[in-house]
Amino acid sequence: MKVTVWNENQHEKTEPRVTELYPGGIHAYLAQMLQCDDIQCRTATLDEPECGLTEEVLNDTDVLIWWGHMAHARVPDEIVDRVQQHVLAGMGMVFLHSGHHSKIFRRLMGTTGNLKWRENAKERIWTTCPNHPITKGIPETFTLDAEEVYGEPFGIPEPQETIFISWFDGGEVFRSGCTWTRGNGRIFYFQPGHETNPTFHNPYVQQIIKNGVHWVCPVEKNLPLTCPRVTALEPISSPCK
Repeated sequence: MKVTVWNENQHEKTEPRVTELYPGGIHAYLAQMLQCDDIQCRTATLDEPECGLTEEVLNDTDVLIWWGHMAHARVPDEIVDRVQQHVLAGMGMVFLHSGHHSKIFRRLMGTTGNLKWRENAKERIWTTCPNHPITKGIPETFTLDAEEVYGEPFGIPEPQETIFISWFDGGEVFRSGCTWTRGNGRIFYFQPGHETNPTFHNPYVQQIIKNGVHWVCPVEKNLPLTCPRVTALEPISSPCK
């Protein structure tokens, strides 16, 4: 499986806390965490030519992981178009944390991706689909001592599956793990992962991301996106008049 971890890589340039937690950047940390016998990882960032997401890279990517926060508007529309076409043709996508406001997430969802938010609080994550492949090895519930608070209403289309729901100290609840299918591509959104918190060091969070990557990975990708006129496969016994 070939995975590309995309990160806008902007907080890393201005906030020392981010690189203290994630040396080399969030993208490098996630790629290293995922790298194993059946996963080959590369990284891509906003400031690379074509945001690091050339046709060559996407053609060689089974799963694209997306982390963005402060620079959504800087991703060119032609890159959004390109990624969307690859998802429709079968490439899987995993969106993390503030990826809900990325251009590509909102394009694929057809909605705003808006939500309520506030500063850090304790988050309790509940597993709502214990038999789902993404929840394999995850307990009924676990906590993160500090995570940026997200709250409903969440401006997304009805998920295919809501597999995690979170409660935050202070009262908010949030659909923190959701899946969809767009065309031939599977999509998983997972909410935790604020840049100044050690969330990606949590073993359950790591396992969920690994499970999500395996779940969205296509059996086949780069499927043709055509709308052909065809002939009947067998004789028509009673044609319509």
